[in-house]
Amino acid sequence: MSAFPHLPIGQPIPDSPHAVSCSLPTMRSVRGYEEKDPEIVRQLTNGYPRFVVHPYARQLAAHFIATTPALHGRTLWLTSSAAMARALAVHLTAARGAEFFAQRGLAGVSHPEAPETSALAKTYLQNLGGFLSSREAEDHLVALQRRAALHPEEIFVGDASAEIRRQLRAVLPGTTDADLTLANCGMSAVHAAFRAVNAVQAPRGRTVWLQLGWLYLDTIAILRKFTAQPADYVYVRDVADLAALARIFTAHGARIAGVVAEVPTNPLVQTPDLPAIAALCRQHGARLIVDPSMSSVFSLNVLPHADLLVSSLTKYTASEGDLTAGLVAVNPAGPDAAALRTNLTGATEPLYARDAARLAWQIGRTAAVLAQINAATPKVVAFLEKHPAVQEVFWALQAGSRENYLKLARSPDATGGMITFTLRAPGALEKFYDRLRLPKGPSFGMKRTLICPFMYLAHYDLVTTPAGLAELAASRLDPDLLRLCVGTEPVEEIIAALTEALG
Repeated sequence: MSAFPHLPIGQPIPDSPHAVSCSLPTMRSVRGYEEKDPEIVRQLTNGYPRFVVHPYARQLAAHFIATTPALHGRTLWLTSSAAMARALAVHLTAARGAEFFAQRGLAGVSHPEAPETSALAKTYLQNLGGFLSSREAEDHLVALQRRAALHPEEIFVGDASAEIRRQLRAVLPGTTDADLTLANCGMSAVHAAFRAVNAVQAPRGRTVWLQLGWLYLDTIAILRKFTAQPADYVYVRDVADLAALARIFTAHGARIAGVVAEVPTNPLVQTPDLPAIAALCRQHGARLIVDPSMSSVFSLNVLPHADLLVSSLTKYTASEGDLTAGLVAVNPAGPDAAALRTNLTGATEPLYARDAARLAWQIGRTAAVLAQINAATPKVVAFLEKHPAVQEVFWALQAGSRENYLKLARSPDATGGMITFTLRAPGALEKFYDRLRLPKGPSFGMKRTLICPFMYLAHYDLVTTPAGLAELAASRLDPDLLRLCVGTEPVEEIIAALTEALG
């Protein structure tokens, strides 16, 4: 029996109501998802939790609207906390009729039905990770007798947050529980870290932020939207160009608040010279935020070089693929460690108790899962690099940044499962993608192998406009780039599926 049966459009990946991915098996379904084609959207019951309001949350909001006369004719967004709801209400402004909502221990924001207001609210909650957890919504639906029972799943029995931190301390030596802040998702962690550094640096006259290389879209959104003014956002295109970075520091060093780097980057899997960047930051008083999500905090030792480590624990740590979670870790030896700890207090969106219990059950398996993935990934890379239909392959140990990666790797084989690649023939993407039998959908870092046309899912506005294509070209990003994350299935079957689709 094949490890990769056909997954119809909309099939949750994994088969759980709390899955973080869903099947988009053809390029038509990808485009239809992005363009909100009704025929495609009606087949999608879930999606990546920061981008799609979970069906349980929609059902719960519909219940409150139906049973609360003041909400009739209004749209209700249920949020991850009261603090997030208040921030959203401020973002939407009273002029749009936004009102704070609280009932049964839940919080949210309602507003008169209006597509523009809904789009603003959804984007804000997506950027910051502010949607209500599917498990929290499920708990309320069961309590309201709108669902018969909770979805059965194995969980950690005991203090889940303490267990998660215990596991994390093992790979972040020198940290204490006070240095480790858990969040409901990676973007909440990124936003909290950004705010914590700003709170320290802005009173010093430091408001400029440097984006090192192409980062994940919502990290870019946070830097663009929440810096003090447009000129305070600086994009450094080439992660390897230390001379250019040094020139920026020489010119603006006294105004630079922080640098944000993904190690490796998403999606080109490039690793900058992190020790050298850290030295520049320390020399000029800037704070360095490092995100190792592409390979995982269990694979890379980046905290000694960072002021703050941020990571999506959704990736690799929650390897079943059925929850989101995030981490902010303070480097206890950093110059502003005490102030950053203080500023992080209450800054993240909380990890819901049942999500924490599920994560605590999974996190102890991370090393074993990564060992399987790390053993398979070089074999898939070797196959792709030799295949005549493949143009370029990017992964942790690619030429050009291999040495930088190995400086940080906890072991020479700790690569993580991320591979991105392009095809040689123009226009080959659709035929390859549609023929491929591997699971296809958003997210990565789970036991399941997962592939997606990354630029189409993350930056559809750029792949569909001349200006967007020019922006991608300037950053050396092929719009048809494929992002493949190797899972724990037999590597021979992964390669066989790729062989079949490549022709």
